[in-house]
Amino acid sequence: MEAVSLVGADIAVLVIYFLVVLGTGLFAMFRARVNSVQGYFLAGRFMTWIPVGASLFASNIGSEHFIGLGGSGAAKGIAVGAFEFNAAILLQLLGWVFLPVYISSGAFTLPDYMKKRFGGSRIQIYLTVLSLLLYIFTKISVNLYSGSLFITEALGWNIWFSILFTLAMTAVITISGGLAAVLYTDLVQTCVMLFGAVLLTAIGFSKIGGFKGLLDFYGAAISAIDVNATAGAALIMNIRGVASSEASAGLTPTVDSVAASPNTSVDLKHALPSRSTFVMLREVTDPTMPWLGYIPGQTPAFLDDGATCPGCQKPVLGSMCHINGRIRENLSCIHDSEQCYRICGNRYGCGHLAYQKLIMGVMPDGLRGLMLAVMLAALMSDLTSIFNSSSTLFTVDIYACFRRKASNRELMIVGRIFVLVMVALSILWVPVIQTMQGGQLYIYIQSVAGFLSPPIAAVYVTALLSKRTNELRRLQDSSMAFLSESPV
Repeated sequence: MEAVSLVGADIAVLVIYFLVVLGTGLFAMFRARVNSVQGYFLAGRFMTWIPVGASLFASNIGSEHFIGLGGSGAAKGIAVGAFEFNAAILLQLLGWVFLPVYISSGAFTLPDYMKKRFGGSRIQIYLTVLSLLLYIFTKISVNLYSGSLFITEALGWNIWFSILFTLAMTAVITISGGLAAVLYTDLVQTCVMLFGAVLLTAIGFSKIGGFKGLLDFYGAAISAIDVNATAGAALIMNIRGVASSEASAGLTPTVDSVAASPNTSVDLKHALPSRSTFVMLREVTDPTMPWLGYIPGQTPAFLDDGATCPGCQKPVLGSMCHINGRIRENLSCIHDSEQCYRICGNRYGCGHLAYQKLIMGVMPDGLRGLMLAVMLAALMSDLTSIFNSSSTLFTVDIYACFRRKASNRELMIVGRIFVLVMVALSILWVPVIQTMQGGQLYIYIQSVAGFLSPPIAAVYVTALLSKRTNELRRLQDSSMAFLSESPV
């Protein structure tokens, strides 16, 4: 695929987007009263349902969903989208069962609710630390990395400069305006994300000939093989051997028959279209999404993250499936680390390039700038909410426990400084993400969340449903569960 760069129309759309977002943030900063802890961290506890709902959506659907789901979908099929289906039920549980209890308690944060529930600070601090670790390992670092990948692809910037650019834009909104600015800008960015995702899906299916065209293209989508590389030469020899065996038996070699042959190597099977690509819940022995592991195992893991918006998966899944037929040559390094490094600079996989390659390849002038705005909206909306949430958690649940007489001004300053600390730690973790799960961001996120979320979910469920439980018992059970699930 030929390299495509942004033109004047794209830049104009991008500039307009930045002006609208910054204007919205400044409007919220002057309109809302942010001179108190409640006003800064909780928007004065007064906000209508529209910006709150939009913020729930935008806070969860970040750039890691667009790029991560797209890359994992290109590599493993639509099975990765099964993670999002749990949210349809869990969002209802959050809104109708959990949220009324949290609001009636008057707590600032969820760990603060646990302190009110049990009367001690141990479980509060423990849950706060776990939540902050999740933010660092699965939210801030992944968002910075995935967002910078798209900016690097679209603008040709260095990845670290791209990270600093997005941080600067996000910090202006979060540090100045607090939660009110976050909610108002999330409302704008939700509209941008939904419009852009639907538009990309429509254009993608139009160019490939609808769903039938998608199936036809995918069936012939064999990854490009570098015959000059040692691994590529071995694959060619394997293909010739399998095809010759079938031809000598009077059969006509096809992509499916070669993939199903017992003589086909594992590396070659990775380069061929998979029969299970369009199957979401797969057989019990499948390593990606076995139905027996998914159905009973996913719901508890997502109770701690019930505000996921499942509606976003439709445009994302539509786009990522289209990738397999349109840009298969850019994903061929799935079986060759050297080819990976030549294509994307990452020896562990290039699936993270799928979504941005799709955008730069199929979108016309002007709309590429819009989609860059969509990605920045997803990135910034997620980061602003995470920054506000993490600073609130640390300030209210940890710092205030040791500085009980701290003034409002001191707490607000500490919250802003802690955002900078979280950012620094997350940037240091970015190189680690590049090596995890074969470069597939979304699989990495689910793997880390799968270790940390279940113990947290169990604590909150028992705290709400059982009167007999106590803080020490919950702390012991959660700690044991965390240690037993730890990969270390």
